[in-house]
Amino acid sequence: MSEIIRASSDATEAARQSDQFAIALAAVHAAQQHHQHEQSACRHHGSPAPATSGGGGVKWLAVGMGGSALLLSVAVSAVAVAVSAVAVTVCLLILRSVLADVRKGR
Repeated sequence: MSEIIRASSDATEAARQSDQFAIALAAVHAAQQHHQHEQSACRHHGSPAPATSGGGGVKWLAVGMGGSALLLSVAVSAVAVAVSAVAVTVCLLILRSVLADVRKGR
């Protein structure tokens, strides 16, 4: 029976702590919004806006994906050039053989 009471008290304590965490998180969020509002209100005429580097991770992810797509297209193009070179070589060999047969009078 004491295990049930202990589990109940632990669950009550966890609920109280999660409520406190939610309040603290809301306070931090409100402070961030207030700070952003003050920054936008404090800009003077003629002074440039401060440079922000928001979305840095997304930017590098996009660069990586774009680079991968570029390298993939270069690789596919290289394969296409190689296949074309083999096809041209085979055609030239066949034409050479046909030309040799024509010269012999067959």
